[in-house]
Amino acid sequence: MTQPSQPMKRTKEEIDALILDFQQNESDEAQTVLVEHYTALVGSLARKYSKGRYLHEDIVQVGMIGLLSAIRRYDAGVGRSFESYLIPTVIGEIKRFLRDKTWSVHVPRRIKETWPKIKNVVDELTNQYQRSPTIDEIASFMEISEEEVLEAMEMGKSYQAASVDQSIETGTEGSTITTLDMVGTVEEGFEKVDQKLFLESALHVLSERERQILECTFIANKSQKETGEYLGISQMHVSRLQKKALEKLRKALGGKTPDALTR
Repeated sequence: MTQPSQPMKRTKEEIDALILDFQQNESDEAQTVLVEHYTALVGSLARKYSKGRYLHEDIVQVGMIGLLSAIRRYDAGVGRSFESYLIPTVIGEIKRFLRDKTWSVHVPRRIKETWPKIKNVVDELTNQYQRSPTIDEIASFMEISEEEVLEAMEMGKSYQAASVDQSIETGTEGSTITTLDMVGTVEEGFEKVDQKLFLESALHVLSERERQILECTFIANKSQKETGEYLGISQMHVSRLQKKALEKLRKALGGKTPDALTR
């Protein structure tokens, strides 16, 4: 089995020359060589931040964007190697992506930036005091208001929403249900009951024959011809009485027609 070829090792001077060629001449060849040379490094950084996540490929793509950005902005005259500039650039792009894209609920950017800092401060103060820090201690340490701390901590709960398939113990012989089992749904029967009561409140305006026609055509789902045969009248007579009955009901119900009498 043929092993994939490894990009050849290049000196700092060669890398700097390729970057300069791309920056000055927009050389596609130089860019391709640089991308191939650093793809493995970007991949290793992406794996570090995508461990246990479902969006590894997205993070790799974000890392490659960071690589291209670094190639465009690197200044060899500063004296440091391109790798020392590339790595924090790629990591910065990945962190911004994770901060902006992986929250389950949309929250303001300031919260996304404050919440990780609060977690770090809580860990630091817990080690210092050997107990959980209070809100005012966190606020004082970060030089922000207690309201800002509370807001960030509350919204921080939205970082990862619970799955609807998550099992919850019911406390009965170890039996479990899922979160989805506890989500309420619309019961169609309630709406039908409301419609029935709404309709019955106006039926007194109809004659017996008009009631019979509506029951046949809208409840029994008979055609006008079948209704006429059932009641011993013509289809045209059924049509006229049906129209008259519906007009009576609309007036009695304030211009509304129940869903049960629409087709």
